[in-house]
This record gives sequence, C-alpha cells and structure tokens, in this order.
Amino acid sequence: MGAGHVQAMIDTVAAECVAVRLRMLNRVITNIYDGSLRPLDLKVSQMNILVAAARMGTARPLAVCEHLHLDVSTLSRNVERMKARGWLEVVPDEDGRLQPFRLTPQGRKLLEAAFPAWREAQRQVRKVLGSGFVEQLNQAMKRIREGAAAH
Repeated sequence: MGAGHVQAMIDTVAAECVAVRLRMLNRVITNIYDGSLRPLDLKVSQMNILVAAARMGTARPLAVCEHLHLDVSTLSRNVERMKARGWLEVVPDEDGRLQPFRLTPQGRKLLEAAFPAWREAQRQVRKVLGSGFVEQLNQAMKRIREGAAAH
C-alpha cells in the first residue's frame, strides 16, 4: 500500500468516523448535565442509575446493566459510591452474590432535588443539538431496543 493510499484512509476515518463523533458528543453533553447536577454532588450517570432503581423498585444489577448498556464493573463501582452516600441500599437476596439494590428515602429526595437541574440541562442540550437531532436520537434508541427485543 502506498503512502498516499494510507493517508487517504486516515483522512477518511478522521473525517467520517461516527464512533469518534458520538464519543466527543457524549463528553460534551455529559459535561452539560454534570455541570447542572454538580451542586448536588451528583453525576448524570449516577442519576440514571437512581432513576432505574426508582422505576424497578428492586433493581437487579444485570437488568440495570442491560437497560442502561453498562458493564457490570461500572455499575458496581457507582452503586458502591451511592450506597456509601446513603442513596441506595442492598436488598437481602437468597443468592448473596447478586446484590439487588433499591433507592433509599434519601435517594428519592435527591432525585426530587435534582429534577430542576436535570430539566435545565435537558433544555440546554436540546438548544445545542436541536429538536430534530434529539428526535432522531430517540428514534435510533427505539430501533436499538426493538432490535434487542427481537433477539
């Protein structure tokens, strides 16, 4: 392969890679949410876990990982931090290895307090991305969920 051909491949990846653009976009958007939630000492990734726990009642780690597309170690690390802060608690289970968890009253109060900050971040993100992009994102996630359900 000639140097010109390799350079053309490199330029194509640099100009067109969807993965790199989504990762960059993810960092920018996450920073907006985290900035809004910072006064509550909460990150948007943690808020999503708290919301999942609130919706599930008793949250089973594998179900949360599947729902939020997280790996087990990431969830585990976040749950440990949130348990230490009193936002989550382990639910006794027959199989002690599974460690299901639930939102505590303190965690529920935190979610209530966080909602206005989340709403403001949501407004900012919609302004940055545009409503059309957000709708396309929602449709893409719907297709992904439908595809996962089909397997």
